[in-house]
Amino acid sequence: MITRDELAALCKDPDTWLSPLNDALGLYEIDTEVRTAYFLAQVAHESASFTRLEENLNYSPGGLLATWPTHFSPELAIEVAHDPVRIGNIAYANRMGNGDIDSGDGYRYRGRGLIQITGRNGYRRVSGGLGVNVEEDPDKLTEPLYACLSAAWFWRQNRCNEYADAGLFSACTRAINGGLEGEADREALLKVASAALV
Repeated sequence: MITRDELAALCKDPDTWLSPLNDALGLYEIDTEVRTAYFLAQVAHESASFTRLEENLNYSPGGLLATWPTHFSPELAIEVAHDPVRIGNIAYANRMGNGDIDSGDGYRYRGRGLIQITGRNGYRRVSGGLGVNVEEDPDKLTEPLYACLSAAWFWRQNRCNEYADAGLFSACTRAINGGLEGEADREALLKVASAALV
């Protein structure tokens, strides 16, 4: 269990997040100081300190070309820049269980929750894991309870408790991000979380 004061070190609105976080931490055995600090640091990074629960797809042409160089030509990037629906449908088409561009799946199953669950397959797996159909109602993952539960479920499914026990913070980052993007910020947040939980 974390306290309001501990959470306030990482979150501007601890009253909204305290109960859902404690429910999720207990349910998914994120129950040691190290596991909790690792989890809080990672989700704080992914959610901009619990303020962003939905992927921002409002990209400039340069941002599109830097982020998805194989999905956008310079001409297409100019055409769809700052159009999140079109960007999501193009960037995530025909992968992660999504249909083609015209299916609308790319935008429908954009990243949501504290650990940005993305793609129809991801939503389907979370639905099975939580016993709540977020595939049919993707916006549920923007509600604090389901944002926390989905993140904690994902954490345990991807062996992050084991990585935390072994002191492998970067392995947690790779499990969540697929790489080490934002590692400096994640490490800084880990120091804050660890200090708050002492």
